[in-house]
Parts: sequence; structure tokens; C-alpha cells
Amino acid sequence: MNEGAIRAFIAIELPEELKDSLRRLQARMRQESRCPAKWVDSSGIHLTLKFLGNIPESGIDDIVRAMQAAASGIPPFTLEMKGLGVFPNPRKVQVIWAGIGGDTENLHRLQKGLENNLSGLGFPPESRPFSPHLTLARVRNEASPQERQDLGSHVCNLVPEERVNFTVNSVNLMQSRLTPQGAVYRRVAEAKLK
Repeated sequence: MNEGAIRAFIAIELPEELKDSLRRLQARMRQESRCPAKWVDSSGIHLTLKFLGNIPESGIDDIVRAMQAAASGIPPFTLEMKGLGVFPNPRKVQVIWAGIGGDTENLHRLQKGLENNLSGLGFPPESRPFSPHLTLARVRNEASPQERQDLGSHVCNLVPEERVNFTVNSVNLMQSRLTPQGAVYRRVAEAKLK
């Protein structure tokens, strides 16, 4: 029998209220900016904690146990969408994101626990520090340096009209399937915070 593999990551799923708020924010930015960008479908926006890449289906149980161990000492906590920003900088925008505020101490503890537990399963720790964010758009290659700079200055001066708080009760193992229309996500497993 041929063993299957899935493209996977670990994330916090967002409530519909926040996705609706992000959708309105994206529509506003799209209307006010002329920079060519690929806007992320708001129904699939999530807070990624760890990208795993292609994993064999036989390894899912071990990953779920590592997630449960990371989540077990952490009570549910509240986060909020807070501010907007760009990667790598406002002069050369490649990615537009919404920031995360609230109880980021527990968020960082959860992410660090995942990194530690998964490194024992052969997933190397991230080399960059964890920077919690929600990706809203990626600037297309054909965007000119001036368009990127104008977009960066626009995003940095934009204030989101809504602040949506949400409670994190669990962390999820997600499958990402790439299609011509974009990525399609499916929850594979869940680890509850307690």
C-alpha cells in the first residue's frame, strides 16, 4: 500500500466575526490602493504557529501528541487584531498583514512549546523569531518600486476601524491543498488548551 502525505501546518483558526472584519478591511485597502496584489481569501485566514511541509499520514498521531503536550499547560486566552504592517519594510512591500495583540505571552508560550515538542520529531525550529500576524495580501512581482512604496506608506497610515477580540481554546493541525484557485484548508486534528 502506498502511504499518503499531506502538506500541513499548525494554526489557530479565527472566528467568523474576525474574518468578516478582515474582509471589510481588505476591500477598503483594495479600493484605496493601485498596487497589483494577490489578496488572501478571508475565509482561509488563520494564525500560523508552525509550518510543517509535507508529512506522512502515519506521522499525524505523533504530531497531535506534540500539540496536546504544548497546549496542556496553557489556559484559554484572548487575542485581538491590532494594527497593520508590511514585510519586509514600507519601501519594498511584499506582504501586507494585520498584527496580533492581547495575551501574546500565552501565545508565545504555546508556539515555543510546539517548536520544542516538534523538534524531537525532526521538524527544525524556525530560525526567525515568532512574529504573530495574519497575512492579508502578497504584492505581485510586476508591482513597480514606486507602487510598493506608495502601498507601504498607505498601509502604515491606515487604522483598522474595528478591534475584534477572540478567545483561543485550541490549536489545530491543518491540511493545505494547493489548487488553481488558491489554497484550500481542512482541519485534520485539534488540541484543546487546558
